[in-house]
Amino acid sequence: MDHTRLKIDINPDHRDVECLKDRVDTFNVDETRIYDFKELAILLKDAAGQMYVGSNLMRAAEQEAIARGCHVATLETHSFQAPGFYKKLGYEEIGVLDEYPIHHKKYYLKKILSAP
Repeated sequence: MDHTRLKIDINPDHRDVECLKDRVDTFNVDETRIYDFKELAILLKDAAGQMYVGSNLMRAAEQEAIARGCHVATLETHSFQAPGFYKKLGYEEIGVLDEYPIHHKKYYLKKILSAP
């Protein structure tokens, strides 16, 4: 990860958005058989352009939020996605919607942000 670069872009390259969207959408549709997503992209890439996801991406997004004056981060995830991952990063559960989508749960989490 030494040769990665974070790119937060309010006008992301369409190809990057489509690649990320396809990865997430394919997984979500495979699990739920429901398709109704909206687009958003935060990308972490190495020098060769390979995308990464995970805790480094979340830390980078949190640092960007702090730099912009944000004090709290919120997110939503489903039971078949990564609620445990976010909890390990310090996010606390603030709500759960049962049976959304059907046979699953939607989790609402928050984290108080602080400057490094």
